Amino acid sequence: MAGRLSTLLDPSRILLGVQSTKRTVALNEVARLLDGHPNVTNFHGFYTELLARERLDTTCLGNEIALPHARTEHVQKIVMAVGRSDAGVHFENGNQTVKLMFVLGTPKSNPTDYLLVVSALCKVFKDQANREALLAAPTAEAFIEAMVSAEARLNKAP
Repeated sequence: MAGRLSTLLDPSRILLGVQSTKRTVALNEVARLLDGHPNVTNFHGFYTELLARERLDTTCLGNEIALPHARTEHVQKIVMAVGRSDAGVHFENGNQTVKLMFVLGTPKSNPTDYLLVVSALCKVFKDQANREALLAAPTAEAFIEAMVSAEARLNKAP
């Protein structure tokens, strides 16, 4: 699992200035970063399933973080895009305001990778210093550095 999160992060798929405070519009801003990703075979199909999953139940994790996701046949390997909103996005289905959104697409045939990634993300988010570093990162590259550092500390922990 070492380094798993960092392999999914790409500066071109991190939006640190999500404009909308409305959930579905903000989700579209972030999910669109995956349009054209080599492992997304059908972006429209993926996005439709992402919205359908979001309607089922909240993807809010608390601490101003949401993990919108879809297990779908429209991705070949797990993909991730990140959005950050300084103003916050209201997730009415969880009655929470979210500042960090990690949009995941994972193949239906491989739930194990998805569970490993979600587990690693949750461990990173559990630490307030990690959350603060992600919220304060001035660039997409600095955001990735903060995530890599957090993940490295987790992998060293007993």
